[in-house]
Amino acid sequence: MATKDPTAVERANLLNMAKLSIKGLIESALSFGRTLDSDYPPLQQFFVVMEHCLKHGLKVRKSFLSYNKTIWGPLELVEKLYPEAEEIGASVRDLPGLKTPLGRARAWLRLALMQKKMADYLRCLIIQRELLSEFYEYHALMMEEEGAVIVGLLVGLNVIDANLCVKGEDLDSQVGVIDFSMYLKNEEEIGNKERNVQIAAILDQKNYVEELNRQLTSTVSSLHSRVDSLEKSNTKLIEELAIAKNNIIKLQEENHQLRSENELILMRTRQHLEVTKVDVETELQTYKHSRQGLDEMYNDARRQLRDESQLRQDVENELSVQVGMKHEIELAMKLLEKDIHEKQDTLIGLRQQLEEVKAINIEMYQKLQGSEDSLKEKNEIIARLEEKTNKITSAMRQLEQSDNDLLTQTRTIAVSLVKSAGSDPQDQYKLVKDISF
Repeated sequence: MATKDPTAVERANLLNMAKLSIKGLIESALSFGRTLDSDYPPLQQFFVVMEHCLKHGLKVRKSFLSYNKTIWGPLELVEKLYPEAEEIGASVRDLPGLKTPLGRARAWLRLALMQKKMADYLRCLIIQRELLSEFYEYHALMMEEEGAVIVGLLVGLNVIDANLCVKGEDLDSQVGVIDFSMYLKNEEEIGNKERNVQIAAILDQKNYVEELNRQLTSTVSSLHSRVDSLEKSNTKLIEELAIAKNNIIKLQEENHQLRSENELILMRTRQHLEVTKVDVETELQTYKHSRQGLDEMYNDARRQLRDESQLRQDVENELSVQVGMKHEIELAMKLLEKDIHEKQDTLIGLRQQLEEVKAINIEMYQKLQGSEDSLKEKNEIIARLEEKTNKITSAMRQLEQSDNDLLTQTRTIAVSLVKSAGSDPQDQYKLVKDISF
């Protein structure tokens, strides 16, 4: 036969004792029918059983003088886990008659029962098993399922009203011994079971009404505060609405004003565009007439340039044939190249003069709409243009004269070359044929 674990047996016994103690306390308190005090035996036995449950599996703590086991350590830990327990912890530490940690723990249990918060405090404690492991062994009742069951049973104690005087009671030197005789049932208790059930139902109704009244009171207070906040927010929203309406009116006025200004600007812009369009058309016609004359001049100059280029090409071809000839022909070729470069410079100058003529014509076009003084200035500009045109004509004539001189020099050189070629008629004929234009 397998032996049971002694620690498991201890936990089961303590759980059964806790069940009997809590059940007996509730039944006797309901039959008692009034607030419990410190001298009530079932209440005393309840605290003794709770003390044994909390001491089960408690680790030995080494102090300065000796080793001790106290339940005040884990109970003091509740303050960190449950903020509402700070008040009860401070009250226990302020009691003047308590000198030992065990006495403080007993006072803590009594105050927690009076607050009807014992189940809540111990529930948040057993959830944190990592923290409890510093005070309890792994097989302790508070570390196992039995501890959770006892905490669940403690919720039923909230129907009990207790008024315990902790200040004058000697809690340090009390000896906690469980009185099992209180939990042995007799015939009289069995006969009074129905009466106790009725009293329990009445007390349950009383506690339910008190709890409902407390919840309704808190709900009413919260509703009052919410109504106040809503009234304040409503007043604020009304003020913001009035400000927003004023801003909308101002914006509408500004919008109307901006629209009228926009229409006025649009009308003026259209009138200005019409006037500008007429001016541009007039200037365009003038520009077309002036450009036609300039195009004719440009075509003449381009034709002359083409002729000069063709002439230059012919001369270069003639000179390339005479490269291998005597030094005089080379000198003549250099002179011809120099003349050609001068002609190119002259052509560039002519182009610049043509561009100046174009610029003057454009200026005349822009000043065409001026006064009579501007007309006089344009006449002067036309005179200057005529003068420049005459200069261009004279320059062209000089170019033709230089071409004729160059042709004459080339022929003279050719004659001299023919003479130097000898008296052979065939050689002279061949040379004249080669250098003829």
